[in-house]
Amino acid sequence: MVDPSARAWNGTAVRTWLECRVAAARSDQVVAERGGRDRQDDCDKATAEEMVCSLMKAKAHADTQDAFTTELRVLLDRDTYIWRGIYDDTRFDRHVRSYVRRLVKMTKTNTGFENTTHYQ
Repeated sequence: MVDPSARAWNGTAVRTWLECRVAAARSDQVVAERGGRDRQDDCDKATAEEMVCSLMKAKAHADTQDAFTTELRVLLDRDTYIWRGIYDDTRFDRHVRSYVRRLVKMTKTNTGFENTTHYQ
């Protein structure tokens, strides 16, 4: 059995995964918006995912694992996050930090980037 940490970093797969997550997050936002006030937290969560993936996709740091991790840590160190279409700033900031920590774990173990399906 191959050790997951022994796999080589694939920047192309990471960029493809980020693009798929942006599309999925936008779709989730539309569904949440249609759900009304009860689904505002889901909308903020999807918006946080879209923001993080869009920012990471826009940068050329996905080529190396170390550069990607460094960029994620810089994003995590920000005080506040400003993005369009959010309902609750505090909740949105919490969702962004949670999603960035998830990506840091994925980057550290180099797993999960091969799954490009909508629902993960």
